[in-house]
Amino acid sequence: MRALDGIKVVSIERDIAAPFCTSRLADAGATVLTIDHRNSDLVPSPDASTPEPIGCLAWLNRGKSSIALDFATEIGRQTLERLIATADVFMQNLGPGAMDALGFPLERLCSAYPGLICCNISAFGDTGPYAHRRTSDNLIQAESGLASITGGPEEPAVAGIPIIELATGATAHAAVLEALIARGLTGNGADIQISMFDVIADWLTAPLLNAEAGRSPKRTGLVHPLHAPHGVFRSKDGKNILVSIRSDGEWTRLCLEVLEAPTLPDDPRFRTAADRIRNRRATDQAVSDVFATYSRGSLVRRLTDAKIAFADVNTMADLSAHPHLRRVTAETSDGRVSFPAPAPIVIGESRNYGVAPGWQSSDRSGPQLTAAFTLIARD
Repeated sequence: MRALDGIKVVSIERDIAAPFCTSRLADAGATVLTIDHRNSDLVPSPDASTPEPIGCLAWLNRGKSSIALDFATEIGRQTLERLIATADVFMQNLGPGAMDALGFPLERLCSAYPGLICCNISAFGDTGPYAHRRTSDNLIQAESGLASITGGPEEPAVAGIPIIELATGATAHAAVLEALIARGLTGNGADIQISMFDVIADWLTAPLLNAEAGRSPKRTGLVHPLHAPHGVFRSKDGKNILVSIRSDGEWTRLCLEVLEAPTLPDDPRFRTAADRIRNRRATDQAVSDVFATYSRGSLVRRLTDAKIAFADVNTMADLSAHPHLRRVTAETSDGRVSFPAPAPIVIGESRNYGVAPGWQSSDRSGPQLTAAFTLIARD
């Protein structure tokens, strides 16, 4: 038995945040029914100009079931009402006002179904000056200031993954689980509102407080502004290694056991962390000169033996072959796909990851709708 066995989730989801959340609920045993709304003119459709590989679709939709409804029709809206009425959780991220336009204001749903947990994901919330602004993950990275502290000194950059969508999905997952626990104690559902902007603003607390204190963070790439040496150094065979020295003791070990330079720890330019930061160029040059004389394999052995923190500067191809990469598989209409395993490992519990759904086009009573109601119906 899994933790969420018996929990029913109905989701009208697009993009990444909501599907990421509900996929994790499905992993834990929840029955998740996603509503395909792409035939409706009343709600926005996913961007079809950048189709995702089937593996990405399986990653976000494994273990779910699906059905297509046209919300522009009365039967489509009646079907959605019946599905919500039998659900424990209703998830949606269509944007402010979309559910109201369909006749499903969240206030009414929470009132009509007091045990229902509603989770509404939006970009900037349902109210406020930016509530109806069209946006995306990258744009919120810029709007929130995240891009201003990401990348190298030359210009701002966005993260290489949709970090805000993923952070929002993880936040929604935690909020829904908290609401399910609370409902078990009180019997009451919840109306959860989560905005992507709020999520990343929360995550930006440390740089924000530093900026408000007059210490605005600078873009430094892989260099750490508070430690030296802390950056990328190249081996004799052209491999990049990121080295992180965070204490005077580590610096001494690096000098003695890796660089074989016993005079460096007593050099007044490098004696303390403040000295090394003030003389960062000379510090880095001292490390670079020695690294350039050793192969990557030799440096890895030396750094490991000296208990120095370091990392290879890898590509996605390197991650694919990484010895610590755990994988899971899921079935799709195109066969089995493999992707990174979810991070939590519960000792003594093994999980199978369900089939990713194929969209079922139906807006009439019939076998598909009957199957959907049977799937989501309460025991």
